[in-house]
Amino acid sequence: MNSNFHAFTVQASDGKPVSLDKYKGQVVLVVNVASKCGFTPQYKGLEELYRKFKAQGFTILGFPCNQFGAQEPGSNSEIQQFCSLNYDVSFPVMGKVEVNGDKAEPVYKWLKESAPGILGTEMIKWNFTKFLVGKDGQVIKRYAPQEEPLNIADDVQKALA
Repeated sequence: MNSNFHAFTVQASDGKPVSLDKYKGQVVLVVNVASKCGFTPQYKGLEELYRKFKAQGFTILGFPCNQFGAQEPGSNSEIQQFCSLNYDVSFPVMGKVEVNGDKAEPVYKWLKESAPGILGTEMIKWNFTKFLVGKDGQVIKRYAPQEEPLNIADDVQKALA
């Protein structure tokens, strides 16, 4: 099992491989996103957080997921269009993934093992679960879906320092 975020490769929305090694030395917030969720308006806060800190070496990686209430039914190109038109998203939104179960994206298996949720459960409970990854590729903290993105600005600031 990989022991570092930077050791994984994921799929971009166009299906091309993206090595997470390219984020070495940056702070990354990983979020499983959905277009038809009660938390979808968090895209606005995520974009604000991204714009506030991106010049300091911060990025957000959105991973669309349809495992929770089928709230991300669109194709990768439909998801990209939705994010751009509705929330002016400029951070990378990757290809659609599964975050739980046998077909879970390997980076998500690692994130969940590195930062279990309440009572040590690894399973992701809903859309917009967030993982803050440090410059060294290790998970700093896991945040519940209801945690507003701007509420974690202090943690991002600390991680960038």
